[in-house]
Amino acid sequence: MTFLAELRKRKVFQVAVGYLAAAWLLVQVTATILPAFDLPIWTLRFVVLLFALGFPVALLMAWALQLTPDGVKLDVSTRAGKGMLAIGAMLVIAALGWFFRGLALPAPAAPAAQVATPPAAAAPAPAPAEADAHSVAVLPLVNASNDPEQQFFSDGLSENLINSLSRYDGLKVIGRISAFQFRDSKEDSAAIGRKLGVSYLLAGSVQHAGDVVRINTALTRAADGSTLWADHYDRPYQNLFALQDEIATAVATALRVKLLSPESGADHGDRPPSGNIEAYDAYLHGLKLWRDEEFPRAAEYMANAVQLDPGYAVAWAHLSGSLSTVAALFEKTDPEVAREQMRKSRLAAATALQLAPLSGAAHAARAYLQFYNFDPQGALDECRRAVQLAPDDSTVLNGCGYTLAGIGKLGEAIRLREKLLSIEPLYIVNYQQYAWLLMAAGRLDDADKYLRMAESQPQASTQWRFSTTRVRANITLLRGDTDSAMKLATQVQADWQHLIATLTAQISPDRAAADAALAALLQDEATTRSHPYWMAQVYALRNDAEHAVAWLERAPTADLLFLLDDPLILRLRDDPRLIAFCRKTGLPAPSESEALGIDQIQR
Repeated sequence: MTFLAELRKRKVFQVAVGYLAAAWLLVQVTATILPAFDLPIWTLRFVVLLFALGFPVALLMAWALQLTPDGVKLDVSTRAGKGMLAIGAMLVIAALGWFFRGLALPAPAAPAAQVATPPAAAAPAPAPAEADAHSVAVLPLVNASNDPEQQFFSDGLSENLINSLSRYDGLKVIGRISAFQFRDSKEDSAAIGRKLGVSYLLAGSVQHAGDVVRINTALTRAADGSTLWADHYDRPYQNLFALQDEIATAVATALRVKLLSPESGADHGDRPPSGNIEAYDAYLHGLKLWRDEEFPRAAEYMANAVQLDPGYAVAWAHLSGSLSTVAALFEKTDPEVAREQMRKSRLAAATALQLAPLSGAAHAARAYLQFYNFDPQGALDECRRAVQLAPDDSTVLNGCGYTLAGIGKLGEAIRLREKLLSIEPLYIVNYQQYAWLLMAAGRLDDADKYLRMAESQPQASTQWRFSTTRVRANITLLRGDTDSAMKLATQVQADWQHLIATLTAQISPDRAAADAALAALLQDEATTRSHPYWMAQVYALRNDAEHAVAWLERAPTADLLFLLDDPLILRLRDDPRLIAFCRKTGLPAPSESEALGIDQIQR
């Protein structure tokens, strides 16, 4: 009798199927009830191991024990019994190998470098660095409350975990903007890990119902999706901060990392010092709106947070930043309203600094105020202090990157953008702004590469599509590539077409065509009235400082803030009229800017 026939005769197949079905059901029941006893995650693995070890035992018993009219008898007489013993032994070895391999932890690795150097080779999309052994991305926790109004809470908890894990030595933690791009993603863990350049992913769900918070979390290896650590928590909402620390500590323990310093363990700048949960709720609401660039509404929630807890320094800092941004950059803000917002912003920044003089966010808020009010030295000092205090804070790096570029400190701004690349590898705005700075430094090939990285990402915002188009137009103009510039003009909306075409005509050797294009643009009063800064650029390319400055006089503050990193305007850097305009406005002299003019770039 063949081996398979013997297996059928002894009903080994029926026993195997029955055993596996029963084991699967019991494992599911065990996984459901274990969290109620707060047992460690290896408990479930041990239960699975027991069932796995029992499987070959069940098969051997089915083989050896025969049901006869005289009862159950032992029958191991056939030579095929040796084969069954071999199969059983292999199953035991496989089960033990699975169990102990899953418990193995990666060996500690050297800390990651503080600043990542951007890749040198051109690529159409971001190319993340090779994953460090101790690197993790916190994917946005799923809002399991079935209440869209609770999305702010799950996002806020996710961001808090990012901040908490960033306090551990040698652990590279990807920033919120990049990690949150994988909300509801259908990609597997390996693809996400490659794009973010990390070895581990922390994911899970959060449910906030009444006075209880329920959180499920799992730390997985990105390469194969295997679970390194997982746990389930049911805690009173009032114990939220302790729960956040508990999860961060568990993850850090699993990855074998430690706090940067004993003092850093107590540094929770995003939490209200009084522990007021309502204030924290308001702050999380405001933070979400801040991230969505809804600054007026963000200011309302931050104001509520500081009203509930007057000692909440980081909320004061974000309140200041929200108010000053609306006042300075929102062109439709009424002048009287803008002045009142600036006054409140100054008070908020002063309060934040009084409460937390070592807060990077507070110094950054003060830097934005100085920048918006054309105090370049004050903005420079505050930004340097903010970056010194919060070197890994993506909000500080991004905001001060804008500020330092605006006052002409191109080298420092580029370094901040490069640092931000290592923290936020998928932040489209950073690639775009980095491309602008490289362009202003005359590194046109590098600028083109990083702009293509920005262009390769989805751009839902009309404002950012406009900004990216503007960077592309400037690169083509600096290269003297009139054909590409004209082609670009056909791909944008009508008023932009007219402006880009007129700018392009000014770099053409055909002066008659340049004059005709300008004359036609001047007839388009709606466009010229809406874009006075573009008109100044047109006249700068014509080397006509008088008309360029006249149009700058009509330009909104939001455009003038970034005059000193504009290669088109800086063609007039040595002209007394532009120098006088900068002095009157409060800007440094154009010659002090580290950015280059188009004439210098094209030499």
